[in-house]
Amino acid sequence: MAFDLITLDNGLRIIGEFIPHYRSVSVGLWVESGSQYEIGRENGISHFIEHMVFKGTDKRSARDIAEEMDAVGGQLNAFTSKECTCFYAKVVDEHLPLAMDVISDLVRHPKLDETDIEKEKGVVIEEIYMAEDTPEDLAFEMLMLAHFGDQSVARPILGTEEYVNGFTREMVADYMARMYRPERCVLALAGNYKWNEVVEQAKALYGDWKMTGEKRPEIHTAEIAPGMLTRNKDIEQTHICIGFPSSCIGSKDVYPLALMNSVYGGAMSSRLFQTIREEKGMAYTVYSYPNAYTDTGMLAVYAGTSPEHADEVVRLIFEETKKLAEEGLTEKEFKQAREQLLASFILGLESTSSRMNSIGRRLLLLNDTQSDDDVVEKIKRITLEDVNALAKKVLSAPFSCAIVGNKADSVMVERDFENGQA
Repeated sequence: MAFDLITLDNGLRIIGEFIPHYRSVSVGLWVESGSQYEIGRENGISHFIEHMVFKGTDKRSARDIAEEMDAVGGQLNAFTSKECTCFYAKVVDEHLPLAMDVISDLVRHPKLDETDIEKEKGVVIEEIYMAEDTPEDLAFEMLMLAHFGDQSVARPILGTEEYVNGFTREMVADYMARMYRPERCVLALAGNYKWNEVVEQAKALYGDWKMTGEKRPEIHTAEIAPGMLTRNKDIEQTHICIGFPSSCIGSKDVYPLALMNSVYGGAMSSRLFQTIREEKGMAYTVYSYPNAYTDTGMLAVYAGTSPEHADEVVRLIFEETKKLAEEGLTEKEFKQAREQLLASFILGLESTSSRMNSIGRRLLLLNDTQSDDDVVEKIKRITLEDVNALAKKVLSAPFSCAIVGNKADSVMVERDFENGQA
């Protein structure tokens, strides 16, 4: 499928996937702004800005923003990741002009009232507390630090209480002026729209937005020795996270890794799930998933279990890990996982939101496009040999570990940092 694609004179890229049999359309403005790009005490400011723009603009109050979208049955929201921020809406196709206008207003004309900034600090700090009180989230944050050390990719998206309390209107405005530029943004659409009208409205909304000419900041994540972090916390369960170095976004290994992960811990039929939950009954939640960024990646494993079972769960994880690394997938597992991967991708195509997310994020971070047929063909070309070679490479690599819970530092994780074996 060919995409509608244009770059405005100021560098703003616009991409659309036209789906004529839909009556809805999803639209999102993607900004190259996330915790990876923050410097020093700015940590958390990308996420804070995501909150602040909804507090009101030069022509809309926070209530106006909510009521205008509710009045047409639309959905309006935003999210911040380590490498981007996205402001998005989903509406019936006839209300696309309103959705585009509201998103542009949020991003280009936020009021950034000082009173609102002080109030929102409290909201974001409560969000930080909530993450701290969610051991699974805390364990993953610690795993990032254990795996990547003191590098930008390990910075928490929410920031810290200390840093958030230190944000000023000047800091927020300066960061937006530096990062929120047209050449660092992508406007993405998926669903039913009229391309010529979209382009004309985009020119009216964004045409006077000036580009800076500054180059995109370089992100370079260096390989470091894997580490282990623990946090003793008076809670019922022990939360275990393990990380292996893996593929970055855009790598040729992305789809073979996804297939391997399905067998490892990414599905109910996976080895980790079947062994630890179904056969042993030692965990309610156990899974693995690839975590990819533009220049690095990590395959993460998580299990939540009782303190008395923690040592055995760790042993079982590494038993299954070693077996998969040394013996690989069976032919049956491979074929089933490939069908799962194809079905998951195809089912995801039925949502305009997921389509908009896919094309917008890829164009922003990789500056390229990929059709549905391209993806299907890449998945179909995966061989059992490809996956088994990748499983050996990833699962035999030095690993990092993070554990949160009661007596977390007493959990037995025998680690040889030279070769990553447990």
